[in-house]
Amino acid sequence: MSVSLVLGLQWGDEGKGKVVDLFANDHEYIVRFNGGNNAGHTVVKGSEEFKLHLLPSGVFYPEKIKVIGNGVVVDPEVLISEITAAEKRGYSMKNLLISSNAHLIFPWHKIMDGGLDKSEKIGTTKKGIGPAYSDKASRTFAIRMSDLLLPENELKEKIKFIAAYKKKLFNALEFPDFDTEEIITKTKEHAKKLAPYICDTQFLLNHAVDEGKFIMLEGANGILLDIDHGTFPYVTSSSVTAGGACTGSGIPPTKIKRIIGIVKAYTTRVGSGPFPTELTDEMGEKLRKAGHEFGTTTGRPRRCGWLDLVLLKYTCMINGVTEIALTKLDVLTGLNELSVCTSYMIDGKSVSEFPVLPQKLEKVKPVYEILPGWKDDISGCRKIENLPKNAMKYVKYVEKHLGVKIKLVSVGPKRDETIII
Repeated sequence: MSVSLVLGLQWGDEGKGKVVDLFANDHEYIVRFNGGNNAGHTVVKGSEEFKLHLLPSGVFYPEKIKVIGNGVVVDPEVLISEITAAEKRGYSMKNLLISSNAHLIFPWHKIMDGGLDKSEKIGTTKKGIGPAYSDKASRTFAIRMSDLLLPENELKEKIKFIAAYKKKLFNALEFPDFDTEEIITKTKEHAKKLAPYICDTQFLLNHAVDEGKFIMLEGANGILLDIDHGTFPYVTSSSVTAGGACTGSGIPPTKIKRIIGIVKAYTTRVGSGPFPTELTDEMGEKLRKAGHEFGTTTGRPRRCGWLDLVLLKYTCMINGVTEIALTKLDVLTGLNELSVCTSYMIDGKSVSEFPVLPQKLEKVKPVYEILPGWKDDISGCRKIENLPKNAMKYVKYVEKHLGVKIKLVSVGPKRDETIII
């Protein structure tokens, strides 16, 4: 069981950064396999806090090998900024490796992202993620990390060719223009800084698997933002699932034996799209304030709602989850009652399976079971039996309904505010 996988089972923001950081101590490789700097993973160690967007969450472990896999789209400016910030704080990045097959985000991707979202209103972060993946799929207008290793004149010609096409397209769409020469100059600078990190990581990782090294695959975003299995079209543009971990890293599925699903003790979502258990009243605001629910990447307030077990059964099924890490249980402290969604009503009919069709999901009315809350502070609990009786009941209730063991409970943002079961 040398390869473990950490995934968010809701709409992202489940607390993956903390969980990966915790488990990183037992692994020699930490691998990001999808998404880009639209993700935001916060890791806390003592009084130190890192808000990471591209670097794997093992930043507090300089000795670990940190890999940005081929499934990630990389904004070179953001990555260089994160590397510099980590090094300034005394954390070496000499063990960072970037897949030669990872694709690059360019200024034209961000312009396209912002322009398209004005009409589509999907709720993009406007970081250029979707357009970069679109170019990756179309192949002709994409640039990969390996292209940064080309002779300068070849790289320059490749950028000029793509830029000329984008300018024609942007002119027709009435999008803002960009300076091709400035992009060429900056890309050359980025190439010099990033070249030492670029390698064929799929070979590196599979050799490590064969040697029995412990590898942690770190997913960005949440399963319901997956391009295939999420709440389309209000999704991201990458494969967020366990299957995506294989395509985004080059590690075959037969080698992944442990799949850890991260579940927030309630539900949140950023941006547009259906959200069956959303609370738009005082309680929703209370959860937002108690949980500090503001996007790590965008700063946008997150929409908050009760825990949705219908949704979670679906995401557990899609990913073959073997265990669950329940996060932010402490945020529910002080509430008299807790509602948990156990089924849906659609057009007067009871539904126990998550409706993938958007037109059905928008009609959903959640059916709740009410559980008693607790008042005692739980941040000091380090064993499951130390929890207040009703907090323990809540954990066991979730575990029973999902049919998957909960092996970790987070009772605060700090690394040590954790119960390992």
